[in-house]
Amino acid sequence: MTTKQGAVLPRRRRTPVVAVVSAVAATFLMSGYTGSGQGVSLSAAARVAAGPQDGTCRTAPPDSFWHAPVDTLPVHPSSDRYVSSIGATEPLHPDFGAGLIEGEPFGIPITVSDTTVPESKVSLDIAEESDASGYRIPQNARIENGPASSGDRHVVVWDRALCKSYELWNATQQGDNAWRAGSGAVFDLRSHELRPAGWTSADAAGLAILPGLVRYDEAAGGLVDHAIRMTVPRTDQSYIWPARHQAGAAADASLPPMGLRLRLKSSVDTSALGPQALAVAEALKKYGAIVADNGSAWYLTGEENPGWDNAQLNALKGFKGSDFEAVDASGLQQSPDSGAVAPR
Repeated sequence: MTTKQGAVLPRRRRTPVVAVVSAVAATFLMSGYTGSGQGVSLSAAARVAAGPQDGTCRTAPPDSFWHAPVDTLPVHPSSDRYVSSIGATEPLHPDFGAGLIEGEPFGIPITVSDTTVPESKVSLDIAEESDASGYRIPQNARIENGPASSGDRHVVVWDRALCKSYELWNATQQGDNAWRAGSGAVFDLRSHELRPAGWTSADAAGLAILPGLVRYDEAAGGLVDHAIRMTVPRTDQSYIWPARHQAGAAADASLPPMGLRLRLKSSVDTSALGPQALAVAEALKKYGAIVADNGSAWYLTGEENPGWDNAQLNALKGFKGSDFEAVDASGLQQSPDSGAVAPR
């Protein structure tokens, strides 16, 4: 996440997924594809952020850009330059999993709320581009990488009672029902409305984070049916639909703009992947990844969940930047202020 002025806050480059695992999870992890296919029991993991059973509150409308296939769209004319600037030889990196790394959990935790809680008081540093009110954050809301983290400290709450997402960046709990954050946004998950042009969110691109996270329940079910949030080291001082904000390092046409869609090439062989990793790879082919923030190259963001099989996810690191291509997704846009895709 970057500030409005474009000063990039440090983002730690995390060590490999297998580096450190908590003692509790270690019994279950590292099983590989030949094992159970998950870190802990499905029932335990599913309680973390399983999708709604009645279908009333999905993370984005079905005709949202998040769910729009891009596998048949044309390659962007600047694809080679974008891939080169991100890092053609850099490996793909799933920045999520089970257990601990450097003593901290990793991935972005999703706090699920199925009952309406009181509105929270949130003080915001970038108040002019943040939603001033409307946050209903449960007392048990979790912070990315844990409460002592010095990273992006995202808080993401999936309010399935009101079908909203409350998202904070650089969040610190200030006591009962009170938070301070660098920036924040409230998203109506049934709406296509985008942020005002030029506004950030809890993400540098001004997009919602929740719909772009790889969730354990979807990967375990074999289908990730949306684009995936991704970070890149440097971006151009521009943004394209559906992004609403830029945090570019320079005015450089070789750098990707915020909102750029990239996909895993159809020719890439994914047949050796375990089921969790395969679901991610197939989503990257069909729906692609969206450049949403500045950070490490080719870092995919997913849910922190004890059910992930880290050995399976590590196999995704066998892919590299040159296995991707940028997509010209301009034909999906129906309106510059709406996330709905044009009828096809």
